[in-house]
Amino acid sequence: MRRALKQRAGRRQLIALETDLLAELRALRHRVPHLAGGLVASVDGLLIAHDTHGTEPTGLAALTAAALGLAQRLADNTGQGDFRESLVRGEHGYVATYAAGSACVLTVLAHPDVNVGRLHLEARRSAERIGVLLEDSLGPKEVG
Repeated sequence: MRRALKQRAGRRQLIALETDLLAELRALRHRVPHLAGGLVASVDGLLIAHDTHGTEPTGLAALTAAALGLAQRLADNTGQGDFRESLVRGEHGYVATYAAGSACVLTVLAHPDVNVGRLHLEARRSAERIGVLLEDSLGPKEVG
């Protein structure tokens, strides 16, 4: 009986966490004009929450993990320290990834006419809030 109650409480906690994460993703999209969507994923590519339209979120989470591995190695091998963020500019827009706590990342998609400075400012703030939400809800060891 206790186990079932704990499992229910755990599910409720995860639903509340997902609701909070989606609210943060939507608020970010509201604050940054020309932002197409975003997702939160663990550093190993597990999709946690997403607000993407027209992009397959599970695949994007996996690609984010692969790119993150390269970005982490690049930062480390050049003496730049721990990974904080990366930005990819393509012909049709941007893909930006930001560290969100110790075990997760925020990845956002933006149209080519986005104000990149505003994107960085707002996404960094959101990534920090997302990291706090994740660690408060799940604890630092359970996030990844």
